[in-house]
Amino acid sequence: MTANWAVATGHPIATEAAERILRAGGNAVDAGVAAGIALGVVQPDLVSVAGVAPIIMYDARSGEVTSQDGVGGWPAAANVERFHAQSGPHVPEGILRTVIPAAPASWIAALSRHGTLGFGDVAAAAVRAAREGFTVYPLFADFIASRAEKYARFASTADIFLPGGAPPKVGDLFVQSDLADTLQIMIDAEADCDGDRLAGLAAARHAFYEGPIAAEITAFHAANGGLLTAEDLAGYEVRQEPTLPVAFRGAEIHCCGAWCQGISMAQTLAMVEAARPDAASREGALDLHFLIEVLKRVFADREAYVTDPDYMHVPQEALVAPDFIAERLASIGPASDPLPDPGAVHNSDDAPVYRAGCADTSHVSVIDGAGNIFSATPSDPSYDTIVIPGTGLSVSSRGSQSRAVPGHLNALAPGKRPRLTPNPILGLKNGKPWLAMGTPGGDVQVQAMIQVLLNMTDLGMPAEAAVRAPRAASYSYPGSFAPHDIHPNKVLCEGDLDQARLADLAARGHDVVMWPAETWMAGGICLALRAEDGAVAVADPRRAGTAATGGTS
Repeated sequence: MTANWAVATGHPIATEAAERILRAGGNAVDAGVAAGIALGVVQPDLVSVAGVAPIIMYDARSGEVTSQDGVGGWPAAANVERFHAQSGPHVPEGILRTVIPAAPASWIAALSRHGTLGFGDVAAAAVRAAREGFTVYPLFADFIASRAEKYARFASTADIFLPGGAPPKVGDLFVQSDLADTLQIMIDAEADCDGDRLAGLAAARHAFYEGPIAAEITAFHAANGGLLTAEDLAGYEVRQEPTLPVAFRGAEIHCCGAWCQGISMAQTLAMVEAARPDAASREGALDLHFLIEVLKRVFADREAYVTDPDYMHVPQEALVAPDFIAERLASIGPASDPLPDPGAVHNSDDAPVYRAGCADTSHVSVIDGAGNIFSATPSDPSYDTIVIPGTGLSVSSRGSQSRAVPGHLNALAPGKRPRLTPNPILGLKNGKPWLAMGTPGGDVQVQAMIQVLLNMTDLGMPAEAAVRAPRAASYSYPGSFAPHDIHPNKVLCEGDLDQARLADLAARGHDVVMWPAETWMAGGICLALRAEDGAVAVADPRRAGTAATGGTS
């Protein structure tokens, strides 16, 4: 039997949730949403049920590619001058970095537009994992233990993540009863709609954004100096955004827009594709110097120009325009440029350009038997905010990616979306479904994905080898998360990278630092693709990801 569907996610329970939906006849969107909600339960250190959930999808019947931003804007009461006066240039940890939670609306919008099932159908695995608990695994235990002091700051957060006053240990059962109850409220609201799928999904959404869950969130904010109001939640709508298609190695890679790092992924692909055919590889391996210099320029341009597109001073298309790409490539030399200047966008207005002076995430990739593609990168941590008592929700702390600097391109403002790092992609070949991919890693996401793509396209590696191959990452740019640190010339490399390639980087002036070979650092790729001999799924095992394939004859 040839496999014709593939799933890869950041956790076995999420992969099993998606697999169960596909085997029962659901499509890629149903399965992807099931996995995405489950990730908010079984990776609550990295993903929030009330966090962000950017999604990119391909509809096999219509041939249409769509994306949803899945990120909320700042509350109406947000005031950058007040933030700056009270906390300086960075958005402080705690309740004040909360933006409008987008994930529930994003999941439900995807189901409504492209799915076939109801909220209760896809949320069942998540509710079960929350109520019955899941087994604590090493990465989760290490994450909580290494941030125990931060988790201990807020009583409602500590009650969940430091049970009995201590971090959970590997093998413990981690239970989230309040979170299970919150999801059940949404399921019960749907059940009152007598089987009308769309009405039921709307009712589940209403329960979160205008019903009892919203009331709990906004009451806590009102009592504790937060900014979220009932009006903020009730007025929130997920936005469908155009994708940025880039021709790359005979495929069409669709990236999200400038509301996230999608524009940076598109610019990276465009630069690599526009360079001479052999520019990205040398002596049978990736040319890391070339790639790192490309990425430095992409991130310099990101810092100078990229923000919520409603506030950008240049059209996002200018950053992938052929003339601009050629100018950026021409600035790359044989030695490391510690901190490149941004490129000159000729059709920008006179707004100032800002120079330089992590939290984490997860991913789900699904391709179903009909060829539908679902790629989503849900996120938002729990250590830097306050769990809303009685709900189990760490409401989106994505405000950490905004600046509390009046006049800054990414200064916070009412309704403005933080510049999001999660950026799922999908790919088509000859107009047919080929690939869904994404990764955790913050600023490393783009860097990890371009290396995996090139491993497959330029070096001819099978998918699993391409994902497992060691990677490197530049840090020569202002980080996306507060305090937005900059490390000129810094390159971190996974410990099993070839010594000759490391020596070449050092000789070219890069400041090379090693990660241990056994430690995941440069992304945790989740990849699903369709090959000539069937569907393939790979999840980086260093990040505890799992994958599954299956199908009918």
